[in-house]
Amino acid sequence: MSVEYKDYYKILGVSKTASQEEVSKAFKKLARKYHPDLNPGDPAAEGKFKEANEAYEVLKDPEKRKLYDTLGPNWQQGQGFQPPPGYENVRFNFGGQEFGGGSGFSDFFETIFGGRGFGAQGFGGQEFGGREFRQRPRRGQDAEAGYEISLEDAFRGGPQSITLSEHVPGPDGLPRMSTKTLNVTVPAGIKDGQRIRLAGQGNPGSAGGPAGDLYLKVRLAPHPLYKVKDSDLVFDLKLTPWEAALGATVRVPTLDGGVEMKIPAGIGSGKKLRLRGKGLGCGDGRGDQLVRIMIQTPDSLSDEERRLWEELARKSSFRPRD
Repeated sequence: MSVEYKDYYKILGVSKTASQEEVSKAFKKLARKYHPDLNPGDPAAEGKFKEANEAYEVLKDPEKRKLYDTLGPNWQQGQGFQPPPGYENVRFNFGGQEFGGGSGFSDFFETIFGGRGFGAQGFGGQEFGGREFRQRPRRGQDAEAGYEISLEDAFRGGPQSITLSEHVPGPDGLPRMSTKTLNVTVPAGIKDGQRIRLAGQGNPGSAGGPAGDLYLKVRLAPHPLYKVKDSDLVFDLKLTPWEAALGATVRVPTLDGGVEMKIPAGIGSGKKLRLRGKGLGCGDGRGDQLVRIMIQTPDSLSDEERRLWEELARKSSFRPRD
């Protein structure tokens, strides 16, 4: 079997005269960069992490480092050597979680040092190369989900229950879909696109850190009566030609309940009247309801109606295109 020489100094990025402190700092820097917990599903990062651990196992130990320096690149000439007493059964434990099969050390390491065991745990209080390296608790990432509600619910606000789907580890360790129900308090007058924060309902933290927050991004469901324009509501009010010409008092629906609205005589189609404070929002920031006039004409006419319209057309001096 051909076994390749590994330059442990080069792997850690230090010189052969580096102090133990420099070796330790170099290893910890690489561990932070390539640890599998921080690079899930990246075999290249896992390989670099293993190499860094192997190099540190040798260079942190004065006896192993001396042996390694003595043999150097010409170590194959001394393959018949016997490791110092105790090395033949040495086991280096980094937390007990194995990566891949076998010991995890290279053939080069095992040929010289007889290493048998290799593992690597996350940063949560495990040892890296014999020195405890504790991960600070990390807060989980925030998450966001869409949340569609009716215009009435947005206007009134109040408590609601929502059901969300999420991936959770199953009994076999594989992810599976699960649902959870959360209680939500909708602020009265909330607008489309605003977010509701649910503290601690986001992604879980690491090393005992708190979970992140879940943000529900509000989406207002289409409404049969109103169109939403920021904080304002727009309602189309259908009028007869004579109501528009003569003026009228018409009952208009609002989210607060119906109101009597006076329509001025001579109003044109497309004109907007304003009902202040009948839109979304709260307090001084509450919007208005805009009432857009839509003058309607009959689809069919009786003989009498047609006669009256024709008489009006002859007698009226109104010329909208002049």
